[in-house]
Amino acid sequence: MKKCFKCSEEKESKEFYKHKQMKDGCLNKCKDCTKKDAYELRHNSNSRERILAYDRIRGNRQSKEYLALYREQNPKIYKAHTIVNNAMRGKKLFKEGCEVCGEDRTHAHHDDYNKPLNVRWLCAAHHRQWHSINKPIM
Repeated sequence: MKKCFKCSEEKESKEFYKHKQMKDGCLNKCKDCTKKDAYELRHNSNSRERILAYDRIRGNRQSKEYLALYREQNPKIYKAHTIVNNAMRGKKLFKEGCEVCGEDRTHAHHDDYNKPLNVRWLCAAHHRQWHSINKPIM
């Protein structure tokens, strides 16, 4: 159990993000408080433009032109991704650990884009590895 310095609630250590530099390996602020602070920072009108500019420089965001072209060239892939995102938001589909290594941060992988809700959960490394060996069914 660990106490969040922001909300002062006592929570299990899994409710805190990992942080190598902390003595116990976890951040001192719980995930809920961290997410709330990040949301407020990103949506604060004073810092929003600065943060978006930083994201663009860092490469976190693709240009609108690129996204439009990708969606136009890959309508089946885009539709499958949209269906998965909507199902997750609607709590009909839930993220799982990587089926190879158990990593928590995973991608929804489609073996067949004709079956958009039939996904496998793979971490970024195993997802890249799968695509380097295989081709999905279009």
